[in-house]
Amino acid sequence: MSLHTWWLFLMMTFVVSATPGPNMLLVMTSSARFGFAAALATMGGCMLVMVLMMGVSAAGLGALLQSFPAVFNTLRWLGAAYLAYLGIKCWREPVAEDAGGAVAKAAPMPGYGSLFRQGVLVAGSNPKAILFAVAFLPQFIDAAAPQLPQFAILLLTFAVIEAGWYLVYAGSGKTLARFLRRAAVLKAFNRATGGVFVGFAAVMASVRH
Repeated sequence: MSLHTWWLFLMMTFVVSATPGPNMLLVMTSSARFGFAAALATMGGCMLVMVLMMGVSAAGLGALLQSFPAVFNTLRWLGAAYLAYLGIKCWREPVAEDAGGAVAKAAPMPGYGSLFRQGVLVAGSNPKAILFAVAFLPQFIDAAAPQLPQFAILLLTFAVIEAGWYLVYAGSGKTLARFLRRAAVLKAFNRATGGVFVGFAAVMASVRH
């Protein structure tokens, strides 16, 4: 793999990772509602699954999903159902307010383990990520050279860029947290994020393999 090929992969991954999706929204929401440390736990779950997906695709299991559409569709519907559940949960989150309209009592922060699992479930809910990796990564592998070192370089590059964008979104959530001290704003935020998650679920349910 030449330096030019690696640079092209870096730029394309940078743009793709920056695109808002369920993972980025979840990280931003965790940071806004529960703080930066909570976002780190969510990021850990998302990153673990994303790296595993890239590894799975390298092992050829992504092609298995292509060969057996029923497996793909099962994963797709389970993922859509979980995103819809998450969206409804966010929408219905109760917000208590005091006489001045401020949040009287913030929602208790889930444990770090729970946030980590939530990141795992959201990141793992979209099997298209595996198929994307199957179609995307091979384009940058030089078949005439040893493939494992090339894959390791690409995987590390992907992980660094993905984690960098998670941190950007987590920072945005930390900025938003200042505005969520008003009950009306927090209610609107919960409903907006809930609606977006349900929207992601609808998009996932409409995907055809």
